[in-house]
Amino acid sequence: MDGIINIAAVLPRMAQQQPDVAAIHYPTGRGVDGRRVYHSWSYRQLDEASSRIARGLEKVGIGRGVRTVLMVPPSLEFFALTFGMFKAGVVPVVVDPGIGIKNLGVCLAEAQPQAFVGITKAHVARILFGWGKATLEKFVTVGRRLLWRGHTLEEVKRLAGDDPQWSMASTSAEDVAAILFTSGSTGVPKGVVYTHGNFVTQVDAIKEMYDIRPGEVDLPTFPMFGLFDPAMGMTTVIPDMDFTRPAAVDPAMIEEAVRRFGVTTMFGSPALLDTVGRYGEAHGSRLPGLKRVISAGAPVPASVMRKMVAMLDDDAQVVTPYGATESLPVATISSRVVLVETGAKTDAGAGTCVGHPVRQTEVCIIRIDDAPLATFSPDLTLPCGEIGEICVKGPVVTRSYFNRDQSTALAKLQDPAGGFWHRMGDLGYLDEQGRIWFCGRKSHRVITANGTLYTEPVEGVFNVHPQVKRTALAGVPAGPAQQRPVLCVELEPDCPSTSHQAVLAALREIAGKHAHTRAIDSFLIHPGFPVDIRHNAKIDRTALGHWAQGKL
Repeated sequence: MDGIINIAAVLPRMAQQQPDVAAIHYPTGRGVDGRRVYHSWSYRQLDEASSRIARGLEKVGIGRGVRTVLMVPPSLEFFALTFGMFKAGVVPVVVDPGIGIKNLGVCLAEAQPQAFVGITKAHVARILFGWGKATLEKFVTVGRRLLWRGHTLEEVKRLAGDDPQWSMASTSAEDVAAILFTSGSTGVPKGVVYTHGNFVTQVDAIKEMYDIRPGEVDLPTFPMFGLFDPAMGMTTVIPDMDFTRPAAVDPAMIEEAVRRFGVTTMFGSPALLDTVGRYGEAHGSRLPGLKRVISAGAPVPASVMRKMVAMLDDDAQVVTPYGATESLPVATISSRVVLVETGAKTDAGAGTCVGHPVRQTEVCIIRIDDAPLATFSPDLTLPCGEIGEICVKGPVVTRSYFNRDQSTALAKLQDPAGGFWHRMGDLGYLDEQGRIWFCGRKSHRVITANGTLYTEPVEGVFNVHPQVKRTALAGVPAGPAQQRPVLCVELEPDCPSTSHQAVLAALREIAGKHAHTRAIDSFLIHPGFPVDIRHNAKIDRTALGHWAQGKL
């Protein structure tokens, strides 16, 4: 094992250190008393199951370097398969099924997978829609195999046999570990190439940032985040929820799981936290024992943080790592800082502070440019306080997209001093304390005759209205290379229709009080913003722009 850098290498170590500690609790239904029933695996069981799968996959020709689509919902098998693939050096290809049939087909064609591991329904869809038919050669079915070729997972495990001499693939930091597709919330999903070094550094950074220790218990409401847990020695409680609709989570389930298993960490999107926080405020519910609530996917409003903090113990907090599929984590900030200082500045139009860069990660702001920039130069950088594109460099930063040379060229900058920079596609600035302030996506900026508007600084000043749930700046074509700014408004559910015009009048008054919003004269109430499937939090401002154009 010495010298091997493999994200799965920590699992056997944890199985030795805490063999009988629960690694995973998985909900399987309800008992006669109405309580949820969970099936559990210890660290020893997870390690043994994943090693057996690794050996079996190798026996059926799915071994080191084989790109393998993984379409299995969160379950015991999902964890065992993922770690089994890593142990065998297989390269999992993970695509969010919520991106739609057409995008799924495009993503899988680009990934050129050689094997497909999925539940029965995933195989049926693969055949119906022709996913990966040009390159797929090996098939494993989790569940019942119908008329297609290949093996079932049970057959794979039987073929594994017992081999005391077997050891995991001797991968290095530079070896490809997985291809993870972005959510596609601001464009076509792209396959991000992760190395084992990326994963290991990512786990170490998260562990260090939030002081996570073996023996803690996690409730990850985004399944991919749960894959970090075994590598950190945490127990994973898989929540009983629809992972494609986090905003529709049952808050009572969250409360029950936290109390029952002594959960110390919970990961949730801002939309999920909003749902849970509103429930807590209405019912006086609390989440005792939680040390930290981690949220990512979109900026977390101070109002949502405030509701969540009210449900936690006095020494607990909400923390928000900033980053993207291509680079995570980049920075982090806590609810203590937001609620005491930066939240008020966000309300005044300063954008959203996402905190200081994490250790080993360099951050700079470069001038806004939609074209590729081949080489990094200090001449590209902007001074403190000036808005530009956020660029990052460090060991958590991925190097490329798979089979997307043009996208890679747009996102990566070679540094003559060594290494490379990743262009986040996000706009922002650095303050005098070295903190990053997020001002919105580059593709969402609105270029008007009076200057450029950025989503976060604009929306922040309007979101303070008590009857506004959230707002979104959108651009409508208004001549060559120019747009007309439109503020789309989603109201609180309890805002009566008789108050709509009064709310719009108040928003117009707010617009007049700020230099950067004075030119906005179009305000439209929208029944419910379109959001991404993964987190239910990223607003599809492009779709809103088309909607606003039709309305105007």
